[in-house]
Amino acid sequence: MAKDNLKKEPLMRIVKRTKNSTISNKMAVIVRVVAILLALVVCGIFIFVLTKTNPIKVYYGMIEGAMGTNRRVWNTLRDTMILLAVSLAITPAFKMKFWNIGAEGQILVGGIATAAVMRYMGATMNGPGLFAVMIVVSIVAGMVWGIIPAIFKAQYNTNETLFTLMMNYIAIQLTSYFCIVWEAVKGSGTIGTINQETRNGWISTSFLGNIFGQFNYSINVILVIILMVVMAYYLKKTKQGYEIAVVGESENTARYAGINVKKVIIRTMAISGALCGLTGFLLVSGSSHTISTNTAGGRGFTAIIVSWLAKFNPYMMLLISFFLVFLDNGAVQIASQYGLNESASEVMTGIVLFFLIGCEFFLNYRVVFRGKHEEA
Repeated sequence: MAKDNLKKEPLMRIVKRTKNSTISNKMAVIVRVVAILLALVVCGIFIFVLTKTNPIKVYYGMIEGAMGTNRRVWNTLRDTMILLAVSLAITPAFKMKFWNIGAEGQILVGGIATAAVMRYMGATMNGPGLFAVMIVVSIVAGMVWGIIPAIFKAQYNTNETLFTLMMNYIAIQLTSYFCIVWEAVKGSGTIGTINQETRNGWISTSFLGNIFGQFNYSINVILVIILMVVMAYYLKKTKQGYEIAVVGESENTARYAGINVKKVIIRTMAISGALCGLTGFLLVSGSSHTISTNTAGGRGFTAIIVSWLAKFNPYMMLLISFFLVFLDNGAVQIASQYGLNESASEVMTGIVLFFLIGCEFFLNYRVVFRGKHEEA
């Protein structure tokens, strides 16, 4: 009988690692480094097949593309901070196992609110007062966009993934509408650079923006670094951070512990949406100085990868965000330098992500072969 059961057992199966089979932190770091090196080897083969060029030379071009000039350094820092900000924004929700796929929409409505203040109040107001209004309205807009699906989840147990995704599409259509209402040239569908002559509402022209040079995004960097430290403290050291962790582990356990789960869901999504809205402010006021349907640029989805790879650790998110932005900016440069299209850079980034996500899978799961039993 036991022999028949053995025959019915699959050749191999994947099981979650237990305490006895967990990989040590040192080995986990080694596995991740090896995964990155293998990814670079595969990218090198891909590059050689397409360009017949020494991959080492191409990788040097990637470094030049991301960090080769003062402007490129600041652009890499700017993009890193924006991606980090979105990652920090979605982390409380994801740690609570509320799958907030709506960061893109929350960023867009924050950007719309910022653009509206710049357009309608920029001519009569400037300085700290204008920035204060822009920050408040962007936070409120993002917060509202985050609270709506949270209320439906808390009260009616709706599917938050579909709901937040739907809110993305509504935000995109709202952005398209305002781009037409505010269009710079009739029929263009774009609003151009807001306050291009006066630069009212531009972070780069504020009192701190002129200290570090023409292409600096110093305020963006300072704000997001402060946000990173605050978020790390909030998740690890506060009662609300503890409640988020408990609800994420088990809603029933949280209820037995006296935690108001509905309140935690709504409060956490309010924070998540507010921070996404603030990121919209940083994009419009501190970077592009305009608004379009591409303002979020897919960062809401990339941030999910960053948050997951970092295991919700804000400090690790900084390193991962920089790594991904460095890869993306560098890949765009070598694609242009060697006459490749934009898809080539995306393929290279995808190869690296494939290896990173793959190694994370095997750090958390293992293969058990027929006849072997998983350890308790």
